[in-house]
Amino acid sequence: MKKQRPNLLFLFADQWRRQAMGFMKEDEVITPNIDSFAENSQVFDHALSCTPLCSPHRAALLTGRYPIATGVFTNCKIGSDAALKPEEICISDVLKQEGYQTGYIGKWHLDVPEQNYEKKPESGAAHWDAYTPPGPKRHGFDFWYSYGAFDQHLQPHYWKDTPQMVKVNEWSVKHETDVAIKYMKDHKENGPFSLFVSWNPPHSPYDQVPDEYKKIYENKEITLRPNVTEGPFTAHTGEELGGTKEELIEKTRDYFAAVTGIDHEFGRILKFLEEEGLADNTIVVLSADHGDLLGSHGMLAKHVWYEESVGIPFLIRWPGKIHVGRDQKTLINSVDVMPTLLGLMGLPIPATVQGTDLSAAMIGKEMEGPETAFLACYPGRDVFLKAFEKAGFDPKTKGWRAVRTIDHTYVIHVGYWPEETGVVRYLYDNKKDPYQMNPIEIQDPTENPIAKKLDKKLWEWIEKLEDPFRVM
Repeated sequence: MKKQRPNLLFLFADQWRRQAMGFMKEDEVITPNIDSFAENSQVFDHALSCTPLCSPHRAALLTGRYPIATGVFTNCKIGSDAALKPEEICISDVLKQEGYQTGYIGKWHLDVPEQNYEKKPESGAAHWDAYTPPGPKRHGFDFWYSYGAFDQHLQPHYWKDTPQMVKVNEWSVKHETDVAIKYMKDHKENGPFSLFVSWNPPHSPYDQVPDEYKKIYENKEITLRPNVTEGPFTAHTGEELGGTKEELIEKTRDYFAAVTGIDHEFGRILKFLEEEGLADNTIVVLSADHGDLLGSHGMLAKHVWYEESVGIPFLIRWPGKIHVGRDQKTLINSVDVMPTLLGLMGLPIPATVQGTDLSAAMIGKEMEGPETAFLACYPGRDVFLKAFEKAGFDPKTKGWRAVRTIDHTYVIHVGYWPEETGVVRYLYDNKKDPYQMNPIEIQDPTENPIAKKLDKKLWEWIEKLEDPFRVM
């Protein structure tokens, strides 16, 4: 008798930090369905976004390869040719080849914006958005209900298999969940399915959340993290974003409201799986592409090495197969997800993969996981890219690189502008200083035994990945 292969349902939200789940006892967010799911899943306390920015993480997630290898080192946006190449081998390509039904719903953000080439594309895509037509750029996904990048959560739009835009007047998370449930209902009898659902919230603008979820937090007192400053707040590059602490509290309420809304929709999906008899043979993953600082260290958004930015949720359930509990000793980076899922499903892992298959750790077997996780940020803003182009050298030589262990983060940061030569090195003890408020500034790594070891590991990663990063 042929063994029944598992379905795969991979759900990930945009800009959702690891701390924003009720059971974590950190952010004061209400997530009863996620909390219940966590009790019956494996929860990774050290899940990381290798480059905490939308497009780089997504490319790494699907290919098991680092942004420096895929070329998607920054967001797919106006003025940049960064995009997922058709020749890359994605998890969806493998699943399709192995006979899986494949579907993708929601934000894609891995194609070149159409306005890079046409002022008024037939699809109506504007700014960073893009319609990705059927073909190799969809990487084996047969069912397509997606868009490139569009942050109007209450009035989203999508494309199917033609340039005709599908406009919707409904919160995107609710609508995409409806589409996901219908997809599974329609495909459950036709063999194993694999479905990726990319919810855009809680990504900014934070206030675009249905009132029913906002009301939950309307009069709720919010305790900000100890590393949140008074404001005004900046981006990781030093760009001033403004705002006061009081305004930040309102943003945080809305952010939490969006997460509670996601929790509700996630609960609907879990209920559907149970009612349809699909729960036992469906691998369900709940994750994100990166986090959100929400004022921590005086910054908003992401793309920096702090835990609020690089730390993502990663919960996985496969009843009777995957170990249940909190995993506090395994590092799982963006690039590890693709090979791990293929390993769990007994499917071939492409030779192109740079990540690690951690499936043994998920089924309760002893294995030596990665000792360090490599994290990186490359100057990606339009103004930086133009400055590097004018100066005639590679923007990927600058930015920051880091290694993260279970207990420590070690960072080297070399500016963002071509002319910047200043170098700073920081060592964080994340166990003793969980809010990363007291880093050691390292002048000479050889004078600190931990920094010495991690500096060596970091440069080994840089050499292995052929990363052009340099300290002058």
